[in-house]
Amino acid sequence: MTALTTDPLTDLRRWRTARETTLRQPHGWLSLVGLHALTAAPRSVPGLPGEWWTDGAAAFVRSGAGLQDPETRAPLGSAWRGTVGEGLSILVATFVPTGRPDEDRVVVELVRRTGRLHLRVRDPLATARQDFVGVPAFAYDPAWVLEVPVRWYDEPVSATVGAAQHGLVHHVRLVGEIDVERDGVVHTLHLTAGHAPGSAGLLFSDEAEDLAPWRVLSVEADAGTDTLQLDLNRTINLPYAFSDFGTCPAPVQGNHLPFPVRAGERDPRGGVS
Repeated sequence: MTALTTDPLTDLRRWRTARETTLRQPHGWLSLVGLHALTAAPRSVPGLPGEWWTDGAAAFVRSGAGLQDPETRAPLGSAWRGTVGEGLSILVATFVPTGRPDEDRVVVELVRRTGRLHLRVRDPLATARQDFVGVPAFAYDPAWVLEVPVRWYDEPVSATVGAAQHGLVHHVRLVGEIDVERDGVVHTLHLTAGHAPGSAGLLFSDEAEDLAPWRVLSVEADAGTDTLQLDLNRTINLPYAFSDFGTCPAPVQGNHLPFPVRAGERDPRGGVS
């Protein structure tokens, strides 16, 4: 995690610049243009060469002229098969649409969600990326930097949560809980295991306007501490807030703050259903 400078506002500006630079990457989260569930019968996928299908365990493609391995750029070939574990994704193919330069190649990602394989398409010419001018955010407010008590679990607790896509679920690990006090009322929220070592995630919703339905904050996960600093100015949107093709997990039941948290990133599309 980025160390704070003596000037929190300057540090936050640098952090937001780095965050938006990552979002702008050619095949980053702003490049999503499609999410397609594979079926048992071979079929074409909008915008992709070839016909794709699955036997449930793996994905297959045939007649995929122009498709290349994303690492070697070798032709994918008619004998290609690929698979991925639950909740994971891998890049399986890339191609250059007719009339485009090589740097504008499209990437095909294979994802498995709720036991089913999907193809997700990443295109650097996606409208969300081409039109991106930054993520709207609330102005820095030191009042949203909170010191809260934390109780770490001895062992992670498994939980099943919903997702940004109808019919999908995610399996998450809860690693602790925190108490957020507001107007004399204590609200307990659960922390999930983070993607990076030494981190945890606070995935929550609240009642501020102009927000995606839920947002996330990364926090340090030091099991030796009994308090955490929550800088809610660093609350960010998950990928689903930028397009219709994210499969992001929803908060665990009860992770809602019944008051507006006017801090962090706002809704980048001005209204997500």
